[in-house]
Amino acid sequence: MAQSKQASSPLSRETVRRGRQEPRRVYRDGDVAYSEMDDAVALGEDLGITPFPWQRYILTDWCACNADGKPAYVTCGLDVPRQNGKNAALEIYELYRLAVCGWHILHTAHRVKTAKKSFMRLVRYFTDERHPELCELVERIRRTNGEEAIFLKNGGSIEFIARTNGTARGFDDIQLVVYDEAQELTDTQYDAIAYTLAASSTGERQILYMGTPPNERSAGTVFARVRKSVLDGGMRRMCWASWACEKLPPKDCTFSDILDEIYESNPSMGYVLDEGYTESEFAGAKGNISGFAHERLDWWSGSSSASVIDESLWLSLAIPRSQVPTDGKKTFGVKFSPDGSQISLCACRLQEDGAAYIEHIGQGTLADGLSWLTDFLCTEQMTDTTAAVAVDGRNGAAALLDRLREWYPRQALYATSTRDVIAATSMFSQALIDKTVTHWDGGEDNAQEALNQSALEARRRPIGSDGGWAYGGDASAPIEAAVIAYWAAKTTKRDPEGGCVIL
Repeated sequence: MAQSKQASSPLSRETVRRGRQEPRRVYRDGDVAYSEMDDAVALGEDLGITPFPWQRYILTDWCACNADGKPAYVTCGLDVPRQNGKNAALEIYELYRLAVCGWHILHTAHRVKTAKKSFMRLVRYFTDERHPELCELVERIRRTNGEEAIFLKNGGSIEFIARTNGTARGFDDIQLVVYDEAQELTDTQYDAIAYTLAASSTGERQILYMGTPPNERSAGTVFARVRKSVLDGGMRRMCWASWACEKLPPKDCTFSDILDEIYESNPSMGYVLDEGYTESEFAGAKGNISGFAHERLDWWSGSSSASVIDESLWLSLAIPRSQVPTDGKKTFGVKFSPDGSQISLCACRLQEDGAAYIEHIGQGTLADGLSWLTDFLCTEQMTDTTAAVAVDGRNGAAALLDRLREWYPRQALYATSTRDVIAATSMFSQALIDKTVTHWDGGEDNAQEALNQSALEARRRPIGSDGGWAYGGDASAPIEAAVIAYWAAKTTKRDPEGGCVIL
């Protein structure tokens, strides 16, 4: 059934143009004796899930078996733009492996809400009286937030979790690991999950990666690395299906110019996606062709990379609230982003032995005004115990410094220069390596999430004319504020007495 072009014959009743139904790039290495795809699809159709031709195509590979009845492909990968229906294909596969094969499945996602959404989509089939055969299979259903699971009488189970660095330690006898939102998968998370497959008692082992191309904001590196290795032909017993376009369209292209590419990269065009809405997405991108290409053309830029701050190192430096120091030199750093969309305030406590502690105080925008900063910094208690305040940025920084001068002596205030920021970044980076700087782990309320995200998504941003650099990225203000707070603590000779807790 040809789906990638409009019907060529005027006598044809097919008038709806469909997206490309076979991957633009496909890789297979495995000994395939047969596929259980028809059985899986039959179950899906009985439950009201009718797959599109392209979904049947990938299910054929996921369900492929060798002569011993084991999965022919240990690793399966799929990259296709958002909203094409990856999850519908996954539902069919998980239902089949769970209800028919009795597998133990671990379904992981980047966010708690995504994992919960997947659980809710699947659990409905086991609680709907229209499907009595599945309802009778249920042994128990666990609905605890973040620990959702379905356990069946045939021994099958599926557990849904959001990935963290300790996730999946303790899960036993897993046969299938699903990495949903795989573009966000980090090495630390992978290490915590992947080895759960080693103890499979049945010998069935399979890993399934599903996602879209990582962009510059993505901290994950695993998905891109595995995909490249597979498509380059360097891995055995693996299959991969990709609908990615090879080249970034020109910046000045029109929607008509790339319409063919859209149909080539989106197999569900003409099914659940249509030209009208996709054209509105293109118009909404406002000339950001790279963003549109990431999301709608499955374009792999190759520009996303790991944060310049190693994730495992950063997390190892987190300490609980009970260990936060209450003495030592106290300083603050304020970072204004160039467009005023981000303002962050961070604190630093430097102890006599040189160990430093940083904490994110708060963030806002220029539209919020500066009163939240001055209300915090401009009190007698704060001025009497603060050694220095460093402010970086052009848009808003001067106005804040003017207000601070009414409360702080001249030698306590720093308006950082490019040279200062370069030096501060170098000092802070070395402190991370030396493990002489710590940060609050955030506790149960996750108050430090903005700083964690900023640090783990930070990229190297060139500044100056001599090869200098600073931390950059879409949400870099918190980590940049922490950097200059640390620099101020190491630089200032002021050390007013006082030992109050930062917050």
